[in-house]
Amino acid sequence: MKATVTELLQRMPGKVSEEWPMGEPFAVALAHGSMSVELYVPKDIDIQTPHDQDELYFIHSGKGDIVIAGTRYSFEPGTVFFIPAHIEHRFENFSADFATWVVFWGPKGGEEV
Repeated sequence: MKATVTELLQRMPGKVSEEWPMGEPFAVALAHGSMSVELYVPKDIDIQTPHDQDELYFIHSGKGDIVIAGTRYSFEPGTVFFIPAHIEHRFENFSADFATWVVFWGPKGGEEV
């Protein structure tokens, strides 16, 4: 299985829905079992809500901040973040070139510690 940023960007924005009125700011790159890999590229504002699975964000491009459970962290390319299932998080103050890989895996509710 293989995916490239260039290919995924050509598929965005995705379908329009009530949740994503400007179109989905992500494209699924790979999926296998409970694991999926997406490229996430919000524009101007990040309106995502907490997810049912644990996730990793690998920052591909851009700079900004991520707020995780009320704590702010800065990011740049090469930064990685772990977000447990159901934890509030959002990207803020991000540059126009911001793009991040996101990996979801495991059972709903997250893995047991």
